[in-house]
Order: sequence, then structure tokens, then C-alpha cells
Amino acid sequence: MAFYPFPWMQLPREGCAKIQHLRAKGRLRWSLRDMALSIEMNTKISLAATNMIEFRDVSFHINDILNRLIVSRVSLEIPHGETLVLLGRSGSGKTTLLKLMNGLLLPTKGEILVQDRPTTSWDAIRLRRGIGYVIQDAGLFPHFTVAENVGLVPSLERWDALRIAARVEEMLHLVGLDPREFARRHPRELSGGQRQRVGVARALAADPPILLMDEPFGALDPVTRAELQREFGALVHHMGKTIVFVTHDLREALLLASRIVLLEAGRIVASATPQEFLHLEHPEVRAFTSSLTVTPGGSA
Repeated sequence: MAFYPFPWMQLPREGCAKIQHLRAKGRLRWSLRDMALSIEMNTKISLAATNMIEFRDVSFHINDILNRLIVSRVSLEIPHGETLVLLGRSGSGKTTLLKLMNGLLLPTKGEILVQDRPTTSWDAIRLRRGIGYVIQDAGLFPHFTVAENVGLVPSLERWDALRIAARVEEMLHLVGLDPREFARRHPRELSGGQRQRVGVARALAADPPILLMDEPFGALDPVTRAELQREFGALVHHMGKTIVFVTHDLREALLLASRIVLLEAGRIVASATPQEFLHLEHPEVRAFTSSLTVTPGGSA
């Protein structure tokens, strides 16, 4: 059964006049113009680059005030297909690095390259449509159905209606949600875990080569969180995406990462595979690894 995420998809493609007619009748709840989004940029980004993302001596200060340092002299290469976990305490600069990657923030010093091209030279909308983004509690549009949320970016990219409907169905199956049961629900009708699944489906819907995930499972109960971690870990192996995942949970990092980068006060203090990370002697690494040992009824 096909699901049409947007009302006008069920109609013959008769151009903007039909869409404007529906809007005038109150049957179309949004328009591309109303959302101030470009429809001219293609979501796809070239896969020719060796590194999908590269930081070159990047620093970022709030309002360019030096004593408000958030990120300091970060150099980092993220090759195609890597699952990189940014680990660190609150305020260490993890989320700031994600926002620098997709151009929500611009560096005070240095440059960030996506596909060998500085973020400052990209059209911001094209850059972001080529990067999936998942945040805590999914960030779904509350007035959209599940299908509308998942199909949003493909619709903005002018995919054919049947292709969008098929992709929505495919993505919901991918994240373990039956389209027949969930496609027409609204976010308020979902559990926290279900909303996060929809958030992942939406981020993957337009098939971006890069996926950024900012503590996507952090607000969930421990059991649901563990389930989603396992399911996402299984997905990673066949998605073929470059993934940057932010967490402050070392267990999560060890489970999901191909490489862990540890941040402290805006600086990279360690970079290693999960197996190597556990044996590093840096004090901040030791602080995190000590959290893995818990004595029941005693102190960690």
C-alpha cells in the first residue's frame, strides 16, 4: 500500500496552479515558498573525495571573543564510511563541531572541508540537504504526520510522488516501524523511542552520504536506548554512510564507533579505535574508562 506524505501527491502533476488552488482552499498546509527553502539544489554530494569531512586548524569563539573559546585548533580527517564518535563531557565542544560541519556555525579560524570544499563556499541549503541530522527527541514537525516528516526533504528535492511514497515506506520498515500502523500518526501519538526512529528515517530519506547524530538516544529510558543502540549498530554496517555521532556515554561510543575522538575544553585529547581507546593513559581517558566499572551497592 502506497502512502502519500503530502496531499498534492495524490493529484495529477498539473503544475503550480493546482498547488496554489489547493492552498487557497486550505487543503495544502505548507509551501516551499512559505518555508523559505531553495528547491534548486540537489541533495547528492560527490563521493570522489578521499575525506568526507576535514577540519584544518579550526577554532571557534562566541562572537569572536577570544576568552569565550568553544573549539580550539582542531584538525581532524573523517574518511568515507567511517563512524566517528565525538566523546566528551558537557561543554567540551561536541555539538559545536557538528554545527561547524553543516554550516550552522562558521569557524573563527581555519576551515572545514566537506567533499574537499570549504563549508564557506557551499550553498548552505545544498550542503545541509546532503547531510542528515538527528537530534535528541528527533525534532519532528508536530503538525506533520510521520509520513510527512520522513518525506519532507525528498519532496523539497522534487522527487516523483510515487518514489517519495516508496521511500517513506522503505525507511519506516528500515527503522522497525510498520507504515500501515505509523505513517498517518502525528509525533504526539508516538513514544520517545518511536519518535527517534522516525528522526533517523527522516535523516536517511534523501539518501545523504553524511549523517550527523547529536546524542540521539540520550533522552530515552535505558532499555529503549539499548535497543536502539543495537539496532543502529546493525544498520551502520550496511548503510555505507559517513557518520559522526556525539555522546558523553563511553559505553555507547564503544558499541557504535569505528573511531573515538575525545574532546576536552574544545580540544582533541585522544583519537583511537575502541579497542585502543581503553588502553590510553591520558587523564581524561582514564576518567571516562573508570565510569565503566561499577560495584553494586558501592561507589563507581
